[in-house]
Amino acid sequence: MHHRQGDKINKRTLETTSRRQSTTASNNHSLEMNEPAHPNGAPQAALPSEPQGYTIDVRLFLAVITTTMAIAFTAGVMLGPTDPALVGPVLSLMGISIDVPLPLADIRAGRDANYPAPQFASMAGGYGRDASLSAGGSASSSSKKAKAMEITSSGESVLHDEEGNVILRQPRRLPTDHVATLGYKIKETHVNIDTPVLEGQGTNVPYDREVTYDSLNRTKEGTLLRDQSTPSGQHLLVDIKNVEAAFLNSESRLATAMQDAVTAAGLTMLSYHCHSLHPAGVSCVGVLLESHISFHTWPDEGVITLDLFTTSQKPLLPALPAIEELFGVPRVNPVTGEKEECVTLWSHELRGFRTEDERKRHYLDDGSDLSNWITSPLEVVYKKQIVGRQTQAGQRIDVWDAKEREDMPSFKDGLKGGWGVDDPRWLSNEHATPQRLLFINGALMSQSESERELHESLVQPAMFAHPAPKNVAILGGGEGASLREVLRHKTVEKVTMVELDHEMVEIAKEHMPAMSNCTDIVGSANDCFDDERADLIFGNAFTYVVENAESSNFDVMIVDLLDPKNHAELTDATVVNAMVSSLSPNGVMSMQIGVAPSIHDPRADMGMFRERELLINHLEANPDVAAIFVYEEAHCGRWEPNSFLVACRDVSCRKQWYAETDEVDYQIYERIGGTKSGEPSLIHFDGATQRSFQMPPRAWETIYCRREPEPFECAYRGLDLDKELFEYYPDDDDASAFEVRPMDGDETSAVFAKVDIPEGSYIMPTHLAASFEVSDDSMTNIRGVLQTEGVEKATVIEDFVEFIDTHGHPSLQVGSGKNYVEIGGSFLMRTTEDRKLSNVRRWVPPHPQGGRPKYSPVYDRHRHSFDVFLVASRDIKAGEEVMKPIGLWD
Repeated sequence: MHHRQGDKINKRTLETTSRRQSTTASNNHSLEMNEPAHPNGAPQAALPSEPQGYTIDVRLFLAVITTTMAIAFTAGVMLGPTDPALVGPVLSLMGISIDVPLPLADIRAGRDANYPAPQFASMAGGYGRDASLSAGGSASSSSKKAKAMEITSSGESVLHDEEGNVILRQPRRLPTDHVATLGYKIKETHVNIDTPVLEGQGTNVPYDREVTYDSLNRTKEGTLLRDQSTPSGQHLLVDIKNVEAAFLNSESRLATAMQDAVTAAGLTMLSYHCHSLHPAGVSCVGVLLESHISFHTWPDEGVITLDLFTTSQKPLLPALPAIEELFGVPRVNPVTGEKEECVTLWSHELRGFRTEDERKRHYLDDGSDLSNWITSPLEVVYKKQIVGRQTQAGQRIDVWDAKEREDMPSFKDGLKGGWGVDDPRWLSNEHATPQRLLFINGALMSQSESERELHESLVQPAMFAHPAPKNVAILGGGEGASLREVLRHKTVEKVTMVELDHEMVEIAKEHMPAMSNCTDIVGSANDCFDDERADLIFGNAFTYVVENAESSNFDVMIVDLLDPKNHAELTDATVVNAMVSSLSPNGVMSMQIGVAPSIHDPRADMGMFRERELLINHLEANPDVAAIFVYEEAHCGRWEPNSFLVACRDVSCRKQWYAETDEVDYQIYERIGGTKSGEPSLIHFDGATQRSFQMPPRAWETIYCRREPEPFECAYRGLDLDKELFEYYPDDDDASAFEVRPMDGDETSAVFAKVDIPEGSYIMPTHLAASFEVSDDSMTNIRGVLQTEGVEKATVIEDFVEFIDTHGHPSLQVGSGKNYVEIGGSFLMRTTEDRKLSNVRRWVPPHPQGGRPKYSPVYDRHRHSFDVFLVASRDIKAGEEVMKPIGLWD
């Protein structure tokens, strides 16, 4: 076995070296005597006579380290922002004395006889602590007595003796680029955790100290202070900037403001607890009978953030102005010397767990529009309550001005200011005008910026769906905007408006006057409510309709109320039927029906819009309803498109509803006309807008087809991709699936198949898709020209009319007044009365219930393809004539 001789050699060598023998020879002799033999007999190489590396005297090492630490500590004391109580011993060694902080009890009492309150500098000159918090207590016996530290305009801290001589200068540390540097660490805020700077207890607390789960704490007057039976509360967050630095660094002033804010909120302070921070800032928390209040300050930045939570039933929002006034002490701008305006951001939330009924009843619930649009989001940088009223009619009406962080100036803002193309104010949120919003029971009703788009979309489609409305009803609509839109029509002779709340009308007149402004309407009064055609009735609109259904004869009824989700009456068959009965025989009804659906929604009667589905079901079941249309408008100012419904008592309204763009534009010109100012009467609705309403988005079709059982027409929402297309190409015989042959002894031709065509295959789809549309009115006009006396006989026109009569057919959308005329190879097919000989049929067979349904987004979306496409009704062999049955489109 080999041995590790090297370990022994090194040990002996070090021992020899440590003895520091006098001569090299003796060292070598010692090594030779102790050198063992190599395992193989070879001599071991001699080690060097001196140790390798450096030697260190441990005593010298410790002395250097101790001296370095002492110098570093002294430098930190001299230059760093340390507490006087901590550096007192070191300053004493330097011949400088500094007073120790006052006892906590003396601080509370405000006793500080040695030093007067320091003068706080402006924003340009820094800031100081409260007089009671600077330094205090008994004087030291040192020859150099330190006075309160002065903060210079540059942020430097200077300590003077009694004669005014500078004893110590402490430069203000600024942030540095690296977190490990001294500057950043010095800037970092540190909390004095030894004792609170200020703390106290509330006095004259009107409650029982013994608080248990079963007890409700009330004042002597019976006011509920804290409801422990409901695990819920209110949470108010308030951020304020441009606040005076001295105030934000003053524990006593902040503590006073906190107690005053609690009092203003009608809450009860139990105790409070504040800490000063180094080098600046204050953190405070107050324990309330109802929960807590807390805040933190950043004096340099002029910012305070406050958090107030309460389980009290008292609303917190009324306390917000007091909080802004108490904590929004404006700072002075160092450049202009003027006070800056404090900027406040705030958020209010209902917290905890409430029952569904409690949530629905509370207008500030997180599901309400008022919460989502105004009170909850912090990104709404400007929000001011104009009206907040509980009316005698039982409605909660709120009017707010609001502006979001991303809002930019409008065209009117720039026009008013005369801004040029490159004016930077176009991109400044500060120059954007806040918009005004109206809420009823927490639900958003109207917005000043988009109310015209909303009310034009609600009113005008229904008005133009009737050929000449004279007698109009408006249910709700206390703002006056729907009345304004109706009064634009020259045909209107009377408008009966039934509004629940007279206070709503007065509030709208005062705070949203543009909505009832008819000044620019020719033939109307300045105030729409004063128009002689308007009959304003105050009462429950649904009760009015039920009681007057038999005697009413309205051409158009506008339901300007919240959607069915907010009005249970709209899901009551009795009320819905009464609304229909109130219409004239060709009457039209329009209403809002909530947010537009999504393709991801469940079956309509199972999801969150089941009330809307129930309303539609009632209308479908009413025998007096002939047609129902749904449409969307994305320009109403909401986060999602608004959806609307129009119901007609007669199918003839389809003719108006499906009118061409130019037809609608002409009707607007004829029935509404111009304005006194020359501005357009309508800013949103026109023929193109109505054209977009004619075809509902796909989500309506998707949700409709989730009904059980699935509606018949849902099987035809698109061409069957498993079926083949057989086309006719007159100029390409090889590619064509058909050929046209002249018939012997007959002036006509016939179409024959060149290939086998399976049942269900599409016959000449390209040619049929090219069929043109002609209206009944157009045909009437053409025939009228032919019958006009003095006009020569026009053979071409007569032939055209005959061609339409022979090869055209009316649309399956009964009442639409549309006709489709085949112009491709399909019109060459012959017809037969023998069903056995016919081999083509309509792509969509007749509906099993006869005619199209009253309500069907599928028919509305695919009406053209449903009216033109043909398929093979059986297998067609090559060489067989392709024939249509007579009455194919009946």
